[in-house]
Amino acid sequence: MLGTVLLLLALAKPVSLSPAGAASRRAEALKRLLEVFGMEDPPPPPAHFKQPPQYMVDLFNSVANADGVTKNPDILEGNTVRSFLDKTHGKMRFLFVLSSVAKNEKILTAELHLFRLWPRATEGPKRQHLCQVSVYQVLERSEPDAPAGKKLLAARLVSLQDSGWEVFAITQAVRDWTEDESRNQGLLVTVQGVDGSPVDPALLQFASGGDHHESKKPMLVLFTDDGRRGTSLPVAGFPGGSHVPVPRLSRLRGTRSLDRLQPCQRHPLSVDFEEIGWSGWIISPRGYNAYHCKGSCPFPLGENMRPTNHATVQSIINALKLSEGVSSPCCVPDKLYSINLLYFDDDENVVLKQYDDMVAGSCGCH
Repeated sequence: MLGTVLLLLALAKPVSLSPAGAASRRAEALKRLLEVFGMEDPPPPPAHFKQPPQYMVDLFNSVANADGVTKNPDILEGNTVRSFLDKTHGKMRFLFVLSSVAKNEKILTAELHLFRLWPRATEGPKRQHLCQVSVYQVLERSEPDAPAGKKLLAARLVSLQDSGWEVFAITQAVRDWTEDESRNQGLLVTVQGVDGSPVDPALLQFASGGDHHESKKPMLVLFTDDGRRGTSLPVAGFPGGSHVPVPRLSRLRGTRSLDRLQPCQRHPLSVDFEEIGWSGWIISPRGYNAYHCKGSCPFPLGENMRPTNHATVQSIINALKLSEGVSSPCCVPDKLYSINLLYFDDDENVVLKQYDDMVAGSCGCH
């Protein structure tokens, strides 16, 4: 966390640097900040305005507050959620390109999301009330209907008198595709009566990528984990409420003498993605309050300083000069919280990723 704070401070206007030196320092700071977020280069903004899937927006709002800080750590399985839109724009055949999934990501759960349209009016009596929807992994693209050309992944009975999202688990197929891209021949969805008889297509249709609103497009959702874990677990909420107005970085500079006089405590530290130049690809939040710790840890350390036993002993040794070169304890974060980013990746897919140890929840003398 301290390293992140130093990098963010480096993004502020440098002091006593030539223009070339300032540009170099900023470039290095941004590079290091990208490493904190697990990226080599920032994704390019979408070429055209693109509405993120409502499912991903709702998921972000369920997991995080307005600043991106985790408020419900039990919702996500793993630390990454990726969404992919269908590339075929067909009716019952779907293909999702998964090239943006990193090799080190572990696929925990994969879901096919299809939006079922209201049934169209048909002539004659409606004798059927249920039908079976089956999802197959295509093994042979040229002959998907042949017995050896497909593999059943999921099946369920659905009502013919309703509309809304249907979600099918297809985890094993996606694991196969990420291990060998050539095996990704897409998905096939079939609809039959309960007895296996044909169903009038007008009674059950799914929204396609080309003919319907962006919010209803077929979507593949992956819950994954990239193995990046911090030293602390995500914690619901944090002191100070869900949104705290914070000053810009330039207002956070204080004199060293003033820092020494103030006791160890938490101070605001604004991270503004627009100022950094990342607002084009980050959907939410627009920025967040990382906070930072500063102040003195004078002897004797009170309980309000939240000292560790080691810090208490160090403070005593320092105060009594019992050993040379022993400084007083330092004011550092003693509780850290995770944040969540909703953003467009290199392929313009929407990703929700959680990052540990990004917000100082409280400070103490250590």
